[in-house]
Amino acid sequence: MTGLVIQPSPILPSNLNPLGALPFRFRRQRVLIVGCGDVGLRVARQLPSRLKLIALTSSAERVEALRRAHITPLQGNLDAPATLRRLAGLATRVVHLAPPPGDNPNWRSDPRTLALLRALRLRSLPMSLVYGSTSGVYGDCGGERVDETRRLNPHTPRSQRRVHAEAQVRLFGRATGTPVHILRIPGIYAPDREGGTPRARLLKGTPVLRREDDVYTSHIHADDLARACLAALWRGKPQRITHASDDTRLLMGDYFDLAADLYRLPRPPRVARDAASQQLSLMLLSFMSESRQLDNQRLKKELRLALRYPTVTEGLRA
Repeated sequence: MTGLVIQPSPILPSNLNPLGALPFRFRRQRVLIVGCGDVGLRVARQLPSRLKLIALTSSAERVEALRRAHITPLQGNLDAPATLRRLAGLATRVVHLAPPPGDNPNWRSDPRTLALLRALRLRSLPMSLVYGSTSGVYGDCGGERVDETRRLNPHTPRSQRRVHAEAQVRLFGRATGTPVHILRIPGIYAPDREGGTPRARLLKGTPVLRREDDVYTSHIHADDLARACLAALWRGKPQRITHASDDTRLLMGDYFDLAADLYRLPRPPRVARDAASQQLSLMLLSFMSESRQLDNQRLKKELRLALRYPTVTEGLRA
């Protein structure tokens, strides 16, 4: 695994460490992935084989697929807390990538994260926990460069639920002493990820904003995001927040122009913001209403992650 060396925790004699008295299969570090979708599977692929991999799934149809990926499936549902009791004491490290519940505008909290944390507290605690949040917690920053100390200003219920989840994760860390690390994630892309490139939008001819109305967006390749999760899981400072973002500094329209040129497709039409509100979905418009550039110095200096795809140019070409 290039750029990330995971050191196993030392196993002390049984009179010093309870783990030392257990059979080897229980002494192996066990990594639990909650929300094992595309990024979760990428995390699993980059973990050493000596670790035990477990994924929580609410879908019986995914059980065989997880097994084929050398992951032990554990059926449970974050929306049904009683099904999560088996998680207690199961994992030595946890990667939490599950999103909050859907877009009900009346929801401002994330009961899924709360249910997970309550289950983890029932027995021996994990050695570390990483939560994948979103850069949307900052709201619109007027195109300014943003670091992790920026005041939160979520504009949508979706982002407000993430703020609630972050607060619950940090409270869990303070109350239990578990090292927790939060990654704030921008737009995830990858050529081998479903919907992971602008190609479909370019083929549809979906417009983008004209330059004077355009917004800055940040990006991370899905493989680099998986590596950031692992770096945070083993090297992350406790109670720390890190931007999992690459070095790209592009307006959204320029990003689509770049992709169009790489794919040899027509560049998308440019429209004024007023016209866009009549042609685009509410979801797309919400992304076009927030402008910020994420500072990623903590990712590179503290987590010591060397990005394989420093900008979207390298990532889309790959």
